[in-house]
Amino acid sequence: MTQHSRGQALGTERLYLDFDSFFASAEQHFNPDLRNRPIGVVPLDSPHTSCIAVSRQAKARGVKSGATIAKAREIIPEMIFVVARHDVYVRLHKRILNVIENVLPVAHVRSIDEVVCNLLPSEGKRAEDLARHLKTALSTAFSDVLTCSIGMAPTELLAKIAAELHKPDGFRLIKAEDLPQALSDIDLGDLPGISKGMRARLQAAGVHDFAGLWALAPKQARAIWGSVEGERFWNGLHGYHTERPETKKSMFGHSRILPRDWRTPEQVKICARLLTESAGRRVRRADVRATKLTLSLRGGGGRNPSGRRSDDKHWSWEGSFAPARDDHTFMKALGMGLAEAERRLPFQPQSVSVMIHGLIGATEVMGDLFAATPGVSGGAADTADRAKWEKVSDLMDDLRAKLGPQAVSMGPTKEVPGGYVGAKIAFGRIPDEEDFSGPPVADEDTHFVTF
Repeated sequence: MTQHSRGQALGTERLYLDFDSFFASAEQHFNPDLRNRPIGVVPLDSPHTSCIAVSRQAKARGVKSGATIAKAREIIPEMIFVVARHDVYVRLHKRILNVIENVLPVAHVRSIDEVVCNLLPSEGKRAEDLARHLKTALSTAFSDVLTCSIGMAPTELLAKIAAELHKPDGFRLIKAEDLPQALSDIDLGDLPGISKGMRARLQAAGVHDFAGLWALAPKQARAIWGSVEGERFWNGLHGYHTERPETKKSMFGHSRILPRDWRTPEQVKICARLLTESAGRRVRRADVRATKLTLSLRGGGGRNPSGRRSDDKHWSWEGSFAPARDDHTFMKALGMGLAEAERRLPFQPQSVSVMIHGLIGATEVMGDLFAATPGVSGGAADTADRAKWEKVSDLMDDLRAKLGPQAVSMGPTKEVPGGYVGAKIAFGRIPDEEDFSGPPVADEDTHFVTF
């Protein structure tokens, strides 16, 4: 792509809205007693866990997301901890989108707490007033604890950078004519998309600061990234907007860190089964079939300098099967993987992950060449068997939809501590209502850590 084909970067075209400490702010919104207090949101009611989010008040006093409860209490003895409630956060997210839509159309939802809006030229000219209008609308609809930082710029990347530069509750406008001076002091590690690994690549290429990054040519960026993503990053950073092609879903997977008392072989099996059930339901809702299942187990190694335990022990198994969408096929493959793990796993697992992949669309499934040849492996008997199990899975999905998510299960129902198996919010993924396996949690039902 040449510079001439990119066109000129004129006017403010993208607005990036990034909520501040969203999970913690949500808990403070629903429980006024928590407002203006340091709180941490943890995945389960246990003393041996870490914060997945901390409030603005906790951040201001030195507690970072990812800190263990013990470490957080060293810094703030009176800190309050609550257990994450993912279905509550998803419902709040949907209400927030409705409020934003009354001010501006939402172009992209990048995560549970990040939204992109495309602006008309006239809207870009009144950037600060528009940001103020959005903040007022959200505060009026909810409360003043649900704050957000807003960035505006010619591209989504620059708008995201602008929002992150002025957190919390900030606003920043970056104009094309202000580049590169507007970002000359930024650290490379503070730029979206520059991970530790990517920073090492940049340094190996002689890029050590923003000036060096800005001076790269598009083809140099592509070479350093090793893909077209480098050139897309270059375009976005220099104020040239390029539409990102929609990504095609390549897998459905879930993982879970196991509590200390859930690391026995039998409990690992239960957790893996629940993760597989959830992924299987997503396969069917997407109207695709899968051909592979991967089971991965991790065990913790030593602690790094920050005190966090690294997951340097890893084991995985992959199984293949004919295109399938039924739980029976997925569970059969999982059983083979678990049996292999029992024979060969050299460590006690601390987390389990199940990925169903090798996806193909329903229209892409080739007819079985042996469908009319009884007795041949993969022939009529197997085809009929798959069709039977697909009907069973569809029936179970229908029963869950009518009678509740816990109406029927592939095995004994058992709740993993912390709940939300297969339905946790992850970066870039917001669970569907059908992903939640338990009854809805009321907005006001704060779950305080009990120890």
